[in-house]
Amino acid sequence: MKKRVLLGMSGGVDSSVSAVLLKEAGYEVIGATMQLCENSGSEVAIEDAKKVCDKLEIEHHVIDLKNEFKDLVINNFVKCYSCAKTPNPCIECNKYIKFGKFYEIAKTLNCEYIATGHYAKTQFLNEYNQVVLKKSKSKLKDQTYFLYGMPKELLDKVIFPLSDFDDKEQIRKIAEEKNLTIYKKPDSQEICFIPDNDYGEFLRKNLNEKQKEGYIVLKDGTKLGKHKGVIYYTIGQRKGLGISYKEPLYVVKLDKEKNEVIVGTEQELYSKILYAEDLNILLNIDLSEPIEVMAKIRYRAKEAKATLTLLEDGKVKVEFEEPQRAITAGQAVVFYLNDIVLGGATILD
Repeated sequence: MKKRVLLGMSGGVDSSVSAVLLKEAGYEVIGATMQLCENSGSEVAIEDAKKVCDKLEIEHHVIDLKNEFKDLVINNFVKCYSCAKTPNPCIECNKYIKFGKFYEIAKTLNCEYIATGHYAKTQFLNEYNQVVLKKSKSKLKDQTYFLYGMPKELLDKVIFPLSDFDDKEQIRKIAEEKNLTIYKKPDSQEICFIPDNDYGEFLRKNLNEKQKEGYIVLKDGTKLGKHKGVIYYTIGQRKGLGISYKEPLYVVKLDKEKNEVIVGTEQELYSKILYAEDLNILLNIDLSEPIEVMAKIRYRAKEAKATLTLLEDGKVKVEFEEPQRAITAGQAVVFYLNDIVLGGATILD
């Protein structure tokens, strides 16, 4: 009897080719498109995914998760910005929706596994006596940074069909060979619930509190100009500040309480130590003593050598060997042991 797998299908190339690969590997594939928000892109995604499923002769479901997505992802996004933090909604979505609610739905459909088109890999390793999350073969496309928050107990229930591909062109070629009309469909570069990528307008519409002007200041309190609202600025920002100074200045801190945007020099952006909370560990490993890891403070950042220390209150201290640029509260810090994901946490102020 074929093993049933519920595949998350976005209507894009990656998840469509994942369906092809799973079917060729002998699985009984059930396609499912999650409705996460109300926009025209959602309807297109459903239509494209259904066409692929019809072509491949596999079952297709549309799952309405708009309420759950709003409660767990969008509301958290807005709340973080209101607290002068910069969140990563894709991480929250993976944690609660794509590898949380989705698995619950899979069980109701008698599916033993779930699958997605993420570039990542799962593998059983004797060293840890468990299935671990590993980087995909494609280092440029690897998405494990966004997946550290998934429940550890699901690692042996998840399949990533694209784990051993080097680049996207290989994926597109398979789609073309299978006569899937989406083979030229461009990758989405935007947050799904902000399709026009206008964060400011989205926050204006969704924040209950009106944003107040305040001062842009140096660390010593010297006022250089006014800002239009703390939420519209990010750590490391240089452009659009509307101030002049004898040297280039960057946003180095956001102070919600004082309603201030603090700016400083490039050098002031660098720090060797960060603290983080909401730790999620994916490995069976002893953390009672500090451990050396490679850590990433944002998706596009390079991994850097660091020492991870578990604190008594459940938070963690991360001390880097070399100073890191623009460590940002609300973003994730993700820990690696070679190509294995140890886990990650949310960066604090």
